Amino acid sequence: MKQFEMSKAGEYWKLFISGFNFRRHMGRIQDLDSLKEFIVTRSAFIAQKTLYGYVKTRMGTKYPEMFQDQNIIHSLNIAKMHAFDACLSDFCIWAIATAFSRMEMDDSGRAQIALSIFKHGIHENLEESVDEFNPDDAVRAFEDRLASVDWHGAAQTRDQFTLSPTRVVKWAPISDDLKKYDIEYVENSVKFAWANIRRQFEKRLDRDALAQNMGGPAAGVVAEGTPG
Repeated sequence: MKQFEMSKAGEYWKLFISGFNFRRHMGRIQDLDSLKEFIVTRSAFIAQKTLYGYVKTRMGTKYPEMFQDQNIIHSLNIAKMHAFDACLSDFCIWAIATAFSRMEMDDSGRAQIALSIFKHGIHENLEESVDEFNPDDAVRAFEDRLASVDWHGAAQTRDQFTLSPTRVVKWAPISDDLKKYDIEYVENSVKFAWANIRRQFEKRLDRDALAQNMGGPAAGVVAEGTPG
């Protein structure tokens, strides 16, 4: 990611989000590459959509002015990395748990795939000018989280999405005096945004092809459907 000084909010915003990888994967999720691309790009999308949506709503008609304030710009760059980190952490675990729910694979294998995708996503979208975000710390925190994941239970449900709703509120460059009125609204908006992404994922997921491309049996199938 790169940091830019622009006088027009619209122009700056295009550059603000341009550091994220937004290639929209429109085909089937049938191998590790397509799985990785979907996870990373949708995590970036949710991070920018919910963070900017909240900031823009809170700033109201004054929001163009914030792009002329270097302190706010820097705060936005910090916020987008922490929001993306949380979105990637939540979605990566859910997507791996869901994609491999019917495949014979031990939990360490699921964790290894999740960690590989998380590392890729963080380093591919890293904003190097932001010292307040440490990618190594993010990876260590994700490794700690993986140690307690229930791959066959909560990880496959919407309850998995615990970090991203709180992190968007925490890091948004809005005063705490105002944030306290917004917590429920913002957290619910993040949760709602994820619901659509989960539907997209399940619609495009080809479990049989994924299993075959992973070299495993296409039918570690135990039941139709996955927990919501």
